[in-house]
Amino acid sequence: MQMWPLLPHPLLRHRFHSTPRKRRAMAAAAAPAPKPPTPRGHHHHSTIPSRHLHVARCFPDPATKAPSPNPNPLLSLLSAVPDWADSVKERRVRDRRPLYNHASWRDHRSSRRHLRHLLSSLSSRVILSLVPPVSAFTAFATAIATYNTLLPAYALTASPLPYQLTAPALALLLVFRTEASYARFDEGRKAWMRVLAGAADLAGMVMHHPSHRGGAHGDDEPVRRALLNYILAFPVALKCHIISDSDVKEDLQGLLAEDDLNVVLGSKHRPRCIIEFISQSLQMIDFDEEKRSIMESKLSCFLEGIGVCEQLIGIPIPLSYTRLTSRFLVLWHLTLPVILWDECKWIVVPATFVSAASLFCIEEVGVLIEEPFPMLALDALCKQLHDGMKDMMAVQNSVHTRLVSKTKGHGGSRCPENGWPSSKREEVKID
Repeated sequence: MQMWPLLPHPLLRHRFHSTPRKRRAMAAAAAPAPKPPTPRGHHHHSTIPSRHLHVARCFPDPATKAPSPNPNPLLSLLSAVPDWADSVKERRVRDRRPLYNHASWRDHRSSRRHLRHLLSSLSSRVILSLVPPVSAFTAFATAIATYNTLLPAYALTASPLPYQLTAPALALLLVFRTEASYARFDEGRKAWMRVLAGAADLAGMVMHHPSHRGGAHGDDEPVRRALLNYILAFPVALKCHIISDSDVKEDLQGLLAEDDLNVVLGSKHRPRCIIEFISQSLQMIDFDEEKRSIMESKLSCFLEGIGVCEQLIGIPIPLSYTRLTSRFLVLWHLTLPVILWDECKWIVVPATFVSAASLFCIEEVGVLIEEPFPMLALDALCKQLHDGMKDMMAVQNSVHTRLVSKTKGHGGSRCPENGWPSSKREEVKID
């Protein structure tokens, strides 16, 4: 077998054939740079690198879009009505929803609700948002009817058989669309109920800490009060995190101290910042280890709520499903006047109006409840939690004061387990 000679590395060959002067120059260049002298008074540990955690940046920032050119005046004129309808709808979306009470439920199931709903149609955001598409399809039906009337020899007509075959498909598509949207709405509602229940449970455990009863841990009282405020502030911060155009500073003004509020406002993820306040406050208060572990496990409800809410906000129903429903509805109503002309003549205009108003209304409701949180009464739920905790603290102090006064008034005497008084003076006489 032929053996190939081993050739040295090019740098090594250069070193072997270089002169001593060149070798000294190369050694000086390869030597490490001398360290600067350490100033007097500086310790050696100052050169140790910092141990702060650093998160690597994996994804680049999205590129900023170039400004769009001046719009076409004709397009601006045609989009005036849709822009007006969208502005009305978005303004109504930002309205705060109230919680229902007994009077609200009576009005909700009243026999006059149909008349009330009919009279309030012009103020409904769903109906106002349908003005552009319904008006467009009604105008298109009017144009088709006019054309068929003026030119009956070239009238646009077709067989209704394709509509009879595709009508069940359109109905199923709308039903599945609304059911998927309501499933998201229900998931968001359940996530918020778990967050509020976890906050109420955690606040109750903090309030039952013995430091507020003059126990041995009275120094924890300021931290405990701050912890209660952090717990009540978390649902408010989460609400502002998932609803656009929320004033988090105004909502948290009365719950957090000024310095704590500045830290929260400076954070990019405010709910997680408040969770960090809660976690470190739990470590500062002298709880039992078992109780502290239970209370720290309650924070998983908060983290789970953040995850569910961000998932519902960031991931809509598959866009192909939404596009398919929209395209199906548009094509259906564009061809509806052609299909109905032979049998209905000019009745195709009101028929197209009724069909577009009803079917597009169903689709619009599905789109609105797809984002569940503007549809929920989150402000009222946060206020209800705050008022409930405040009332619980008042009742807890009142009950504790009452029991202490009763114990002192009776000299510490207690009744045995059978319910009879233990004092002979209070013994019941039996004939």
